[in-house]
Amino acid sequence: MTQTAGRRAGRVMLVLAWGAGILLATRFFADWEESRYNPNRQPVSVVQGDHIEVLLEGNVQGHFVADGRINGKPVTFLLDTGATDVAIPAELAEELGLSRGAPVNLLTANGQTTGFRTRLESLALGEIVLHDVRAIVAPGFGGDQILLGMSALKQLEFTQRAGTLVLRQHATDRP
Repeated sequence: MTQTAGRRAGRVMLVLAWGAGILLATRFFADWEESRYNPNRQPVSVVQGDHIEVLLEGNVQGHFVADGRINGKPVTFLLDTGATDVAIPAELAEELGLSRGAPVNLLTANGQTTGFRTRLESLALGEIVLHDVRAIVAPGFGGDQILLGMSALKQLEFTQRAGTLVLRQHATDRP
């Protein structure tokens, strides 16, 4: 009877070990896949004299995706020089507590729709902080990514070098 109980305990331990191994492998590969999609979960900032630079790596698709903050709350940005304004999915705008202002017609790749103007008290990417940024709440724009459009990017100097995007904010541009 003791040997049978020992074998049973051994089998249980083996199943638990396999389960833990699968769980750890799943977690590792999920983190690895996320880092391929968003290699800028903690953007690198360099402060040099009169300016701040944030260095962003392109992801496997060649896009620049980075974590940042809107009004102090964590968000994920997709940099889009083709977007006139910062565009925020409606559900995410609600979570961020953003008000919907005047309606505005939007022309997107999916056709025409109506969005709503809003203002962001602050938008941060690494050590770069922008204030009073014009944005659009975009109903029907799914997901949890915010398009970081030209209403924010025009306040910065940006250049691309060897797969790295360098965003620069000068001291004269900071409050």
